[in-house]
Amino acid sequence: MKYKKYFRKTSLKQKNIGDLFLEEIQKKNPKSFLEVGIFHGVTARNVCELMYKNYGNDFSYIGIDIFDEGDEYKNEVAPVKIFNNPLKNFFFRYIKRQNPYSLEAVEDLLSNFKKNVTLIKGNSNEILKNIELEKVDFIFIDGGHEYKTVKNDLVHSHRLLKNKGTIICDDLNLSQALGVRQAIKEFSDENKIKYEIVHERFAKFDFN
Repeated sequence: MKYKKYFRKTSLKQKNIGDLFLEEIQKKNPKSFLEVGIFHGVTARNVCELMYKNYGNDFSYIGIDIFDEGDEYKNEVAPVKIFNNPLKNFFFRYIKRQNPYSLEAVEDLLSNFKKNVTLIKGNSNEILKNIELEKVDFIFIDGGHEYKTVKNDLVHSHRLLKNKGTIICDDLNLSQALGVRQAIKEFSDENKIKYEIVHERFAKFDFN
């Protein structure tokens, strides 16, 4: 499958990284997927399309995001939320009448899979501590980029996988994301779990 942008912002657009990311998911062929940090929902839509292709309606996707336009989390290295393309600004403001970084807009983008999708609005530092999932095969971490947030997301993602599945953590190579690298290294060292660097961007943890 080709990674589609759906006329929205996504960080997986450069150098076919979206296509390569979908290839990594396809290798594991997950049936249940958790994404921490949804942003405009582009990756979520691509992942749902991929799992639908593989399993029909027999799959589940859970996404967590703050869906917050305020400045409370500005230190988390949040992606730029304003379109450079004036056509996109016009489209969302006057035609869709949506903020693409809103729960409602992401629900709209994923509406073809509403029976398979659960979206949770809130901070992953709180949500992941309390959430219980019967089964999850694959977790993509691309939420807050501060050290404590990434460490929290890794620790509780590991718990949810129950030592069976895959975690991919984004932005290992992002110059301003020192907290991402620190959290990944500490998690790896403390749990004696090695990770693989994938496409110079992702840290991948595989569990048996």
